[in-house]
Amino acid sequence: MRLYAALIAAREFVVSAESPDVRQVQGYCSLCIARCGTVATVTDGRFARLDPDPTHPTGAAICAKGRAAPELVYHKDRLKRPLRRTRPKRDSDPGWEEISWDAAFDQIASAMRRIAEQHGPEAVAFSQSSPSTTAIADSAAFVVRLMNAFGTPNMVSALELCGWGRGFATRYVFGVGSVATGSGGGAMADIAESGCLILWGYNPSFTRITHATATVAGLKRGMKLIVIDPRNVGLANKADVWLRVRPGTDGALALGLANIMIERGWYDEAFVRTWSNGPLLVRSDTDRLLRADDLLSGGGAGQFVAWDSGSSRVVSYDPAVGRYEEGAVTLALRGEYTVATRDGPTACRPVFDRYAALCRRYSPEIIESTCWITRDQLEEAVRTIWHARPVSYYAWSGHEHHANSTETARAMAMLYALTGSFDVAGGNVLFPAVPAGSITGENLPAASQLAPAVGFAERPLGPARWNHVSPRDFYRAVLESKPYPVRGLIGFGANLLLAHGDPVRGRAALAALDFYAHADLFMTPTAALADIVLPVASCFERESLKIGFEISAEAQSHVQLRQAIVAPPGEARSDTDIVLGLAARLGLGEHFWNGDVDAAYRQQLAPSGVTLDELRAHPAGLRKPLTTQHIKYAASDDKGNPRGFPTPSRKVEFWSETFLDHGYSAMPDFVEPTIGPVARPDLAASFPLILTCAKPSLFCQTQQRSLPSLRKRALDPEIELNPATASARGISNGEWVDVRTPAGGMRARARFSEKLDPRVVVGEHGWWQGCDELGLGDCDPFDPNGTNFNLTIDASVRDPVSGTPSHRSNLCEVRPVRGSRADEL
Repeated sequence: MRLYAALIAAREFVVSAESPDVRQVQGYCSLCIARCGTVATVTDGRFARLDPDPTHPTGAAICAKGRAAPELVYHKDRLKRPLRRTRPKRDSDPGWEEISWDAAFDQIASAMRRIAEQHGPEAVAFSQSSPSTTAIADSAAFVVRLMNAFGTPNMVSALELCGWGRGFATRYVFGVGSVATGSGGGAMADIAESGCLILWGYNPSFTRITHATATVAGLKRGMKLIVIDPRNVGLANKADVWLRVRPGTDGALALGLANIMIERGWYDEAFVRTWSNGPLLVRSDTDRLLRADDLLSGGGAGQFVAWDSGSSRVVSYDPAVGRYEEGAVTLALRGEYTVATRDGPTACRPVFDRYAALCRRYSPEIIESTCWITRDQLEEAVRTIWHARPVSYYAWSGHEHHANSTETARAMAMLYALTGSFDVAGGNVLFPAVPAGSITGENLPAASQLAPAVGFAERPLGPARWNHVSPRDFYRAVLESKPYPVRGLIGFGANLLLAHGDPVRGRAALAALDFYAHADLFMTPTAALADIVLPVASCFERESLKIGFEISAEAQSHVQLRQAIVAPPGEARSDTDIVLGLAARLGLGEHFWNGDVDAAYRQQLAPSGVTLDELRAHPAGLRKPLTTQHIKYAASDDKGNPRGFPTPSRKVEFWSETFLDHGYSAMPDFVEPTIGPVARPDLAASFPLILTCAKPSLFCQTQQRSLPSLRKRALDPEIELNPATASARGISNGEWVDVRTPAGGMRARARFSEKLDPRVVVGEHGWWQGCDELGLGDCDPFDPNGTNFNLTIDASVRDPVSGTPSHRSNLCEVRPVRGSRADEL
C-alpha cells in the first residue's frame, strides 16, 4: 500500500509539474464602441483566448474580432520600436531606422516648437482614429489635454462621418444629442423598456453587439422593431417593418413619416405644445420668429410670441425663464393669425403649422417615388410607431455618410419629437453618469487663446465648432495655407488615406508637411508617410479607466480599471504614455501630473467616491448606484423655472433661428443626393446604378484584415448586387467586377443578394492589408484598378453644414473583369 501511495503521489507530482499555469483576467474589449465585458485566459504567460463575461453589463457576447484578439496581440507585423525616416518622402523606401524613445520624443518636440514659433501652435494639428472603431477612447482625453496645453484647436477626426448626424446635428433640435455618441454624451435608447425600437441606418449585429443582444431580448418580450436600411441584414430579418430606403433619401422619409403622423393626429400634441417651440409665431413677411418687441404694443427684449386660442390674443414667451406670460390657456399649433406689429398688420403662423406644411410636401406618393417605399409600408411603420410607444431609436453611419446628413438628422430628430418619448422610460433617455473629474484641460492657459479650428469660418455650426477638422479641410490648410498654414501633424492611429475620401490629395498633403509623427500598432499606408512612427500597445496590453458603459442605466453605473492582460511587444507604449512623455519633452509636464498616470486617474475618480486602489482590488469593476430620473426637462431649476431643453428657446426646436442666423433653412428640408439619378440625370445613362457601402462584420473599418481567422472568412472585398442586375451585365456570383463612378473606380468580387433593390449596389471600404498566412499581399490604395472604395468618392461634394462627403449615395456602373487582370486580382 505504501508503494502504491508513493506511486500515486509521484504521478500527481508529475501531472502538477506539467500542468500549465492558467489565469483569467476580467476586463473589457476596446476594439469598438461596444466595450464588451470580457474574460481573458492567459496560459503560461501567453494570451490564449478572449471570452464574454456574463457578469459584466456589456458582457452577454463578444464578436469574432474580439475572439481574434490573441492573433492581433502576437501578429508578426506589430510595430515594436520607434522608427525614423531616413529617405525623402518621394522615395518608395522610407529607409526606416530604429531609434530610442528619447530620440523620438526629442525630434517630435523640437519640430512642434519650431512650427509653433514660425506659424503659431495652431499650425500643428493632431489626428485621431474613431473612438467607435478603435481603442483610442482609452487615451482620447489625454490627447485633447495635450492639444489644449500646446495651444492648437485642430483635431483631424472622423466626426463628420461618425457621430455628427446622430450626436451633434440633433443638438440643434434637442440641445443634446438625441442619439448618444459614447464619450460625446447624448440620449441612449432604453431598449430594455422600449415598446418600439427603430434602427435607422444601423446594424448592431455588425457594429455594436451589446445593442444586438439587447434588441433580441426586447423582441422576445414583445417589443416591436422597425429597421430602415437599403439592405436586409442582421436584425432586419427579425423586424416587424423593414423599410428598404433609397440611399441618401432618409431625410425625405423622416418628413414623410411625420406627415402621416400629423395627418392622423398620431403625435403627442401635449408634448409639442408644452415642450417644443411649435407654438411660437413666424412672420410670413420675414420668415423669422415674431418677437415681443415687434408688437405694436411693445414687449420684453429677447421674448417671442405665441397665439392663445383661449383668449384670442398674442402671449409672450420668455426663453430666459422658459415660461409664457400668465393667463395663457391654449397655445395654437395650427392656423394663420394677423398680429398688430410696428410694421402694420402682419400675418403669422405657428412654427408647428409651418413644419406640418413642410411635411405635407412629402406625401406617400412623393415618398414612393423618392425613397422607393410604398404607402402601405409607410402607414405600417407609422402605425407601429404610434401604437407601440414608448419609442426609442438608434441611428448610425448609414444616414450620416451623405452630403445631406445634417438636415437628415434634424428631420429624424423632429420625427422622434412627435412621439413624446424623449427621456421617458423606454425612449431615448439621458441616463445618469457616475460623477467624474475632467482631465481634458479646457482650463489650461493656452486653451483660452485657441485660434478658430480649420473649417470653422466656412461651417461655423459644423464639427469645427467643437474643434474637429475634416480631412479635406486639413488637406487644404496644408496644401493651400487656407485659412492659415498647417505644417505639422501628430497622429494617433488615424488611417486617413483609407478611412476617408480623396486619398490621392491626402497623400500629397501628408508628404508636404514639414513634420509628421504617427503612433500605431501597424505600419499603415498613412503611417508610411510619417517622419517618426511610434509603436502603440494594444488595448489588451495596457491599463485603462472607464467610468460608465453607456448602453443602459446599469451599464452607466459600472466603473472599471481594465488590467493589462500581457506586456506589449518590444518597446511599444500606450497612447497615454506617449502623450505624457511628449508633454514632458515640451516642457508641459506640470500640466500632466509630472508623468504619473495614476494621479490622472485619481483626478477623474475623485468626485465618484471610488478609489483607484479599490478598482485595482476589484478588476471586474465596481458599481456606483445611480437613480434614473426621467422627463428631466420638466423638473425645476434652482430658480423654480422649468429646466426645459438646452436650446436657445429652452424648447425642442422645430424652427431654428440659429440656422437662419447662419444662412441655412430654419427647418430641415430634404436635399437630393448631388450625384444621384434625380439631381444628375445626365450621368444616369453611363452610371445607371446607385453605389452605397456598408461595414463588413469581420473588420473594424481599415483594420484586422491581416488576422488569418478573420480573413479566411472574407478573402476579398465584395460588391453586393441583385442577381437580376448581375445577369443584365453578364456577371457571375463571386466574379471580379469593376465598379466605376464619375470620380473613379475600384474592383471587388460580386456577391448576390435577392433582397437588394436591383438599382442599388453595395461596396466595402478599408481594403489594403494583406495576410501572409493565406498568401495575400497588401493592396496599393492608390491604384485606380485596386480595392480602395474611397477612390470612387467625389470628396468635393459635401454637406454645407458638416462638410460630410457623400460616401453612400453615388452613381456607378458595374462590369465584369475578364482576362489576365482578373486572375491577378
